[in-house]
Amino acid sequence: MKTSNRSIYKHIFGPVSSRRLGLSLGVDVMRHKTCSLDCVYCECGKTTDLTIHTDQYVSPEAVKEELDRFLSGKPDLDFITFSGSGEPTLYSDIGDIIHFLKTRYPQYKVAVLTNGTLFYQPRVRRRILEADLVIASLDAASEQAFRLLNRPHPDLELSAIIGGLVQFRAEFVNQYWIEIFIVPGINDSETEFDHIKAALRRIHPDRIQLNSLDRPGTEKWVEPVGAETLAAIADYLGGTEIIGSGPVDRRPTACVQDICSRILTTISRRPCTAEDMGNVLGISVPEVQRHLDDMIHNRMISTEQMPRGVFYALKE
Repeated sequence: MKTSNRSIYKHIFGPVSSRRLGLSLGVDVMRHKTCSLDCVYCECGKTTDLTIHTDQYVSPEAVKEELDRFLSGKPDLDFITFSGSGEPTLYSDIGDIIHFLKTRYPQYKVAVLTNGTLFYQPRVRRRILEADLVIASLDAASEQAFRLLNRPHPDLELSAIIGGLVQFRAEFVNQYWIEIFIVPGINDSETEFDHIKAALRRIHPDRIQLNSLDRPGTEKWVEPVGAETLAAIADYLGGTEIIGSGPVDRRPTACVQDICSRILTTISRRPCTAEDMGNVLGISVPEVQRHLDDMIHNRMISTEQMPRGVFYALKE
């Protein structure tokens, strides 16, 4: 099979069919695993550059060029989403690119998926105010659980993080969601939930969402939470929805000649099953599996069995 780890695009990926965001084009503006946290559950792997220093990690002009190239085809998208393999609010030019999208391509909604740790900085909050949707994380509201689960940069303080999440609500007029990732044994106690509920009352998000391990995480000991337990947690927290998995309603249209490179682009950021890739590429699972089998034969990718199925990732 003639292919390589070089993708057609360096800074955008997908479109991906998402349970929350529909058909979403990903924008990755960070170097791989540059983040302010080193979460035990992260599907992108261990953080290799733990930092709270905002910088121009990639060329904004290169990102805009790729967006122009892709969006010139007027694809049918529900969102353009800043996410990927690092914390997007560490990127000092994220506001410039969001403004570029909202002025040049106003027909598309823009989402930012963030850990929210830098919202205590006014300049970080200002940079993302033009987004249509911001989904921030709050996995723990006690210092002990925060340190164990999220393994933050040593200069981060939980009280300042929660204060920043509260302040962002006061400034942001569009949709603001909070995601809570449950890790058994760390943040699943009634005491921890009471701390989280108190923080949520201050933040006033438009939605609260629960998440649990669905694909391989950083630490092998992290386990998924059962559906009944998640439902009980959602009921205790109140007004909370559970992020589901399974089939999605919309699929992008695949371009046959770039299937291999799009597979590699996607799994370089997070492990996926063959079914996930079928949704991403808009082709049948057997066709995806044929390409995956070729990549395994050529020792390009690795596999890991999880409750939801076999996940594929780039070989390290």
